[in-house]
Amino acid sequence: MLLGSISLVFGIAGTVLPVLPGGPFYLFAAFCFAKSSKRIDRWFKSTVIYDKYVLALLQKKGMTRKEKIRINVTADFFILLSVVFVDILFVRIILIGLALYKHYYFIKKIETIYPESYQVEKSQ
Repeated sequence: MLLGSISLVFGIAGTVLPVLPGGPFYLFAAFCFAKSSKRIDRWFKSTVIYDKYVLALLQKKGMTRKEKIRINVTADFFILLSVVFVDILFVRIILIGLALYKHYYFIKKIETIYPESYQVEKSQ
């Protein structure tokens, strides 16, 4: 609970400060709060976001090309926005490195599945 609260504070600070990314801290805070409370865990697992992204990834063991592109384009937009507004070279290098690693991970580590093969498996 304490780690979740600290992460939430950093997430809020990251919303205001362009140097600090807020998203990862919000996600970590949500993870910590979900692990500390069965009620929050049940609520999170009943959301559309959980069904659409997390559960689908766990069940299908991969993502469609369309899902990968949508997530990467959205993340790249915010990373690029941060790179433009941050004046610290070291932070820019880290952001670009994280963006490149994200692309590597999505391309090499997350399997690309095809919707028609998923539909066949789902119907059987």
